[in-house]
Amino acid sequence: MTILIQGATLPTGETTDLLVEGGVIAERGTGITSAGAQVIDASGLQALPGLVDLHTHLREPGFEQSETVLTGSRAAAAGGFTAVHAMANTFPVGDTAGVVEQVASLGAQHGYVTVRPIGAVTVGLAGERLSEIGAMAQSRAQVRVFSDDGMCVHDPLLMRRALEYVSTFGGVVAQHAQEPRLTENAQMNEGELSSRLGLAGWPAVAEESIIARDVLLAEHVGERLHICHLSTAGSVEVVRWAKARGIRVTAEVTPHHLLLTEQLVESYDPRFKVNPPLRRDEDVHALRAALADGTIDIVATDHAPHPVESKECAWAEASFGMVGLESALSVVQESVVDSGQLDWSDVARVLSSAPAQIGLLEGYAAAFEVGSPAHVTLYDPSARSDFGIERLRGKGINSPYLGRSLPGRVVATLHGGVPTVLDGELRPAEEVARG
Repeated sequence: MTILIQGATLPTGETTDLLVEGGVIAERGTGITSAGAQVIDASGLQALPGLVDLHTHLREPGFEQSETVLTGSRAAAAGGFTAVHAMANTFPVGDTAGVVEQVASLGAQHGYVTVRPIGAVTVGLAGERLSEIGAMAQSRAQVRVFSDDGMCVHDPLLMRRALEYVSTFGGVVAQHAQEPRLTENAQMNEGELSSRLGLAGWPAVAEESIIARDVLLAEHVGERLHICHLSTAGSVEVVRWAKARGIRVTAEVTPHHLLLTEQLVESYDPRFKVNPPLRRDEDVHALRAALADGTIDIVATDHAPHPVESKECAWAEASFGMVGLESALSVVQESVVDSGQLDWSDVARVLSSAPAQIGLLEGYAAAFEVGSPAHVTLYDPSARSDFGIERLRGKGINSPYLGRSLPGRVVATLHGGVPTVLDGELRPAEEVARG
């Protein structure tokens, strides 16, 4: 398939044509012609390297009522993503080579995005003994990121051993920073509002204390550490201090923690129930500033679909989590681009090249260069509309943005030169699978 993208604006601000052949960028410049090529008019569109999510819950195997690799991949493509890293909290847990190979194989079969499984750090996410880390790393899935996300690796000795083990093949441990004893029965951010609403508080120190412990462990063993969904101003300061000391730590923030605050919990709408919880307005501003100055390295969605019955219920019984793949780029634009804190080259970094680098995913370092894989997202930043349920292309509809006006629209997504989205619409699965 040959595709000619005409008049796209690159993250640098340059306007150019891109000729895609054989899955790679074959030519770049102005006035390119190619007989028989499928032409995409990208005038006024922002071209970005295909987005990479380091934190996605695809739920399969075991929780297919919430999401599958296929439906989650479709949601990802609709949001402009060309690669996702699938968390291990499935059933069975992704703690063996067999399970992670199954997930990777399903992703390759469907073709909407590259699916890279994340392996569990501990067996069954139980935090008692290390999983088959080496076997998963050597498997066909080539796992390089390990996390018990949804659970914290709370035992410091196990955490140290995991950091040392994954370093033998260049991997990284991604920590869900939540001190379990400090968050028992917690329902929302701890503070004046939680007291007024009568909901058990989730203190910021539960996150900050684990991050502080783990950056010191990473310094002690001299290895890499990644922090999942950082959410407080205090956590920002810990990571900033660690980086100033030369500790090899990276951190992510979710789109929802860049935009939404705990005030939304006053509605008792379970769409706003998430782990870690929505925080104070001061935390949101600290997270935005930290993303802008590089203290926080990337944006990751923590896409967490749930069945309707798990969200349309009383707050205390509702599951934690939000879907976020389809809305991520719009929320990043709303929170940090339109405010002037990030430009489009920054967006390309925090949503593509940096997460690919952390996850050791090849093909994203030389985006748009001739010969590089054609992972391309075309985005219209001038569009604006109410975010409706029709924008959700996975199984989960537990989005906190339904009915909210958001900027931007993904017009096209190319995964390895294969269009997965054209004219804002997902291509049929059989066409994508055929390439």
